[in-house]
Amino acid sequence: MSNTEDTLLTFPCAFPLKIMGVRQDDFAQTIVAVVLQHAPDFDASTVEMRASSSGNYLSLTCTVNATSKAQLDDLYRALSSHPLVKVVL
Repeated sequence: MSNTEDTLLTFPCAFPLKIMGVRQDDFAQTIVAVVLQHAPDFDASTVEMRASSSGNYLSLTCTVNATSKAQLDDLYRALSSHPLVKVVL
């Protein structure tokens, strides 16, 4: 199967990922490190952060330059399985 059959995305493309987890001091730095392992050209200065209304959770939006479906799948797996992460959208 080619990429066009697997996904509606055309690569490369800007792909936003929303990563939510428990708010702690190193959450953003840890998540950025995971993203950089899979998207080395990711610009960490573009991360958007938002705390939950209670302040217990933090949401990060990381827009990566996605080059393939396999890259996105690997990134989702790495983030979803990380102990600090609750949800990846």
